[in-house]
Amino acid sequence: MKNVIIGTAGHIDHGKTTLIKAITGRETDRLKEEKERGISIELGFTYFDLPSGRRAGIIDVPGHEKFIKNMLSGVMGIDVVVLAIAADEGIMPQTKEHLDILNLLGIEKGLIALTKSDLVDEEWLALVEEDIRERIKGTFLEESPIIPVSSTTKMGIQEVIETIDELTEEVKERDITGTSILPVDRVFSMQGFGSIVTGTLTSGKFEIGEEIQVFPGNKTGRIRSIQVHGSDSNTAYAGQRVAINIAGLKKTEIERGNVIAPIGSMEPTMMVDVKLKLLKDSQRIIDNRTRLRLYIGSSEVLCRVVFLDREQMTPGESCYAQLRLEEEIVAKRGDRFIIRFYSPMMTIGGGEILEPNPPKRKRFDEEVIKELEIKETGDIADIIEKIIKDKSKHFPNVKDISVLTVMTEERILKTIDELSKDHKVLTFSLLKDLYIIHKDYGDYLSEKITEELKKFHEKNPLKSGMPKEEIRSKYLGLAKQKLGDSFINMLIKDDIIKPINENLALKDFEVKFNIAQNEIKEKIEKIFLDSRFTALKREEIYDYLKYEKKAIDQVFGALIDMGILIRFKEENIVHKESYAEAITKTKDFIRTNGSISVAQLRDLLNTNRKFAIAFIEYLDDIKITKRVGDTRVLS
Repeated sequence: MKNVIIGTAGHIDHGKTTLIKAITGRETDRLKEEKERGISIELGFTYFDLPSGRRAGIIDVPGHEKFIKNMLSGVMGIDVVVLAIAADEGIMPQTKEHLDILNLLGIEKGLIALTKSDLVDEEWLALVEEDIRERIKGTFLEESPIIPVSSTTKMGIQEVIETIDELTEEVKERDITGTSILPVDRVFSMQGFGSIVTGTLTSGKFEIGEEIQVFPGNKTGRIRSIQVHGSDSNTAYAGQRVAINIAGLKKTEIERGNVIAPIGSMEPTMMVDVKLKLLKDSQRIIDNRTRLRLYIGSSEVLCRVVFLDREQMTPGESCYAQLRLEEEIVAKRGDRFIIRFYSPMMTIGGGEILEPNPPKRKRFDEEVIKELEIKETGDIADIIEKIIKDKSKHFPNVKDISVLTVMTEERILKTIDELSKDHKVLTFSLLKDLYIIHKDYGDYLSEKITEELKKFHEKNPLKSGMPKEEIRSKYLGLAKQKLGDSFINMLIKDDIIKPINENLALKDFEVKFNIAQNEIKEKIEKIFLDSRFTALKREEIYDYLKYEKKAIDQVFGALIDMGILIRFKEENIVHKESYAEAITKTKDFIRTNGSISVAQLRDLLNTNRKFAIAFIEYLDDIKITKRVGDTRVLS
């Protein structure tokens, strides 16, 4: 069943709380001071059952300008607004400010309750209605019904209830499959229960026993119990007023403005990219780096506004901006917010979060503006593709993207599958995780690596290739080692590069010796073939050849790289033919005799004990043999 939240708005003493009591039979003012002064200071909460059978939550917000912060923490989560305007006074300053706020927050459904209508005559009532109609033109309430009511005589109350019921039919259902997010608007403790938080669950669902985190920050706890509209429940869904009893956290560790969400599901930030709009009748021109108050979810933080495409904003204008905050918050793309001037405090505008975890932006950068345009107007696939493009050098996984977008991993996976089919991203599986980079970044890396290898080959024509580790460190250093290997393996599979032992080379590269070098090569090979199983060190071959050491070293190194000479256990070097023959002889001996000792291997290869020990230990290392007592068997 669809879950809906009804919220009140309007000037102080225009009868919001009394109207709710007339509708529900319940009092929402709970503080002693509220009852004594006759005004709402804190948010009030209750619920009632609509004629359709839906149970609607109700939030009663304070109307006094001093408590606008409290009002804002309540209206962020409402679906339908009841704007209360007293018939004997008409539209007042806070009526106007509340209406501006509701417009900026993108609320779409509502009605106007013309309260205290029993105190005025019909002629006056008609004049007030006419004035209201004129004043709400261009707002979301322009075509909404205006219902004269009296909370004392109950005139119009049933019509208000029926109209609310009709409006809730048109409200879009909240996303219960998304990341669970509960902005906290109240924290208290009860003896025997511990810490309790309340708020409007804006997306997802919470269940008893679920582990949660308090954002921003790293405090975690467990949901011990849940109440929805005053009744115990095992599950709370998006669009419901929720009270959650949290085990493992003290009341002092949570405050209004925090967000309750699954552990690790959100990323705190000190900056947000936004589409900002100033009210047409704002009394302020805002200069770049003006200090403002930001209201988002149930939190209030101070910030500086950095305009990305201008020096100042005048009333009625919209632009892209970055808000640089004085405290951490968490937010998700699409969240609405309000800004008020720092001092004197007045509502001047609001907007929408385009990027909740951006880098520090350069002003007047066309690429930045283009990116924000995509994030403002693009669909989910466009947005996720852009995030992958921005984060590719880190090889993000599905969890990383889920945290950045505050979308579920299932939704991210579905979108990545679409992007992969469209050849826009490259994916790499590692253990149970899927890592993603943008195709453009993959092409960039491929180009850079091939350029690097080309330069290396030109400078080192006798080396079979560049060390793989050097390539990985230089171009894939921000990715996990196995991810770097996966990317390199992709280039090998695509026939762009090839592996040679622990080196990498361009696909068509071959070591080519000149006449003199080929002569040295043949003589070195002959020396090692003749020595068979008597390992030689590099220094020993200098005595056999009458060439410059530098020339010998270049050819010798090439033969090692090419795998013609095999090096094992420090400086033990043999020709590859001798190496292969030694392995075959050792395996055959073990198969025939069951095992082999060092002495038997020495005799088998007609070598010395030092070589036999080094060689058999090497075979242990490469898992051809394994030691059992003083002998070796096949591994």
